[in-house]
Amino acid sequence: MIVHSKEYKVRNLHYKVRSAQSEDAQALSELRLQVDGETENLDRVKGEAYINGEGFKDIIKTDSESLNNIFLVAEVSGTLVGFSRCEGNTLKRSSHKVEFGVCVLMDYWGYGIGKNFLKECVSWADANNIKKITLNVLETNEKAINLYKKYGFKIEGILQKDKLLSDGNYYNTLLMGRLNQL
Repeated sequence: MIVHSKEYKVRNLHYKVRSAQSEDAQALSELRLQVDGETENLDRVKGEAYINGEGFKDIIKTDSESLNNIFLVAEVSGTLVGFSRCEGNTLKRSSHKVEFGVCVLMDYWGYGIGKNFLKECVSWADANNIKKITLNVLETNEKAINLYKKYGFKIEGILQKDKLLSDGNYYNTLLMGRLNQL
């Protein structure tokens, strides 16, 4: 689904949150690769499950045409610095929910980009009769967990020793969900 773009200014950083467009595909491929190398908060290490520009074009097309998918990007001076998706499915028993994911370049952490992605996705879900948003978050990502709780997400489960990080230790993944009025 396509949404209207919004402009934000946080501590002298101007950025726009808008729907992804096919012209963004190659930049999204490069952005995802870079973010995967900057943080262990995501599922992948740099280069894993690589999606090239053509793959992103297909995702953007699908998400733009779907009523229960949304693909947002954050743009600073014409450069993409983050993206977020809510992905639903067409199975009747699960068509009421979407899964939220987000990634932002480390240089742009602390400017509310992730928060504004979340706010836009929650608003979109509420306006489009999506009853549940789910997400997975690493137990050590306390800032994200607190943000999700602020927007009504609750911990619904824990995947024990789910991720092996570079320090050689295993960490839990929290399963979180936010219910709209059912």
